[in-house]
Amino acid sequence: MLVISGLLVLLAGLGTAISVWHWWHAPIAGTIHTQQAGDAELVRIKLQPGQSAQRIANELASQNLLERPEWFVWWLRWQDQAHLIRAGEYDINPHWTPAQLRDALLAGGRVRHPFTIVPGETLAQVRQKIQGLENIRHTLNDEEWLKLGERWAAMGVTPFLEGWLLPETYFYQAGEADWQLVERAVLAMVATLNQAWSSSNEAEGLPLRSPYEVLILASIIEKETGVAHEREMISGVFVRRLQRNMRLQTDPTVIYGMGDAYQGRIGRAGLDTPTPYNTYIIRGLPPTPIAMPSAAAVMAAVNPDQGDYLFFVAKGGGEHHFSVTYEEHRRAVRRYILNRP
Repeated sequence: MLVISGLLVLLAGLGTAISVWHWWHAPIAGTIHTQQAGDAELVRIKLQPGQSAQRIANELASQNLLERPEWFVWWLRWQDQAHLIRAGEYDINPHWTPAQLRDALLAGGRVRHPFTIVPGETLAQVRQKIQGLENIRHTLNDEEWLKLGERWAAMGVTPFLEGWLLPETYFYQAGEADWQLVERAVLAMVATLNQAWSSSNEAEGLPLRSPYEVLILASIIEKETGVAHEREMISGVFVRRLQRNMRLQTDPTVIYGMGDAYQGRIGRAGLDTPTPYNTYIIRGLPPTPIAMPSAAAVMAAVNPDQGDYLFFVAKGGGEHHFSVTYEEHRRAVRRYILNRP
């Protein structure tokens, strides 16, 4: 009788061991998900800081992502790894094995969210987009935003960050702070600007006294044209005007200086109202950039074309007509703006 009882216990233990072995090598969701492993649809979950291994396993089970959650927790505890699970966002593959799930949870959430800064956007627009992100920690108040650049002052960054965020697509993980996302864009612009300034030192005659003036001019170029082949031509016009102490007379700076008063049309009042950005009144560059310039605009600022153009006017389709003389420019204005022969 004792032999039979012992045999039954042995068989039961063996059966349990086989079940555990099979579970450890089978998909975590068992037969709930029937797709092929390569076609499995990832399921995104978000683990909050402080959640226990048991709670995490139960949450996965409630979403049909984990069979035998008690076995999974037992295994983590036996390995002394239950306390090592990291908070964050995870894309869970239902066809993972328990070992693959464990490795992912110990490595931390690797889900990355995209954030794009579009060339020509202003700091106010970028800030609004960042403040609208749901997966980021919002740590900056209004006052801190106005002097955020002080964090990178050693790199030459100004407190006011207009122009300093390089337009690109950046990626961040849930839980990162807003200033960390800004930092990526700032450092990218610093690198771009340093490269441009280094190349400008080899050029002669540029009326730009600092990398910051390169950034200011680049922002104006960015707002004046989105046509790639025109950037150097626009740059050439502004560089020659600066060299001759001519006013830049560029509408985007006037619009920036008008702020909320701009409602789609500058008008005579806008052109006649003195502001630090009204380049129809002031000479030289405005005091700050007026937008976030692309890397291409920054390089155009230090690589102006070597022509003779001093004027340009929009002719439709995003392109411009360039003129050498004021009389030629007046004819172009009559043709393209006033629709007169």
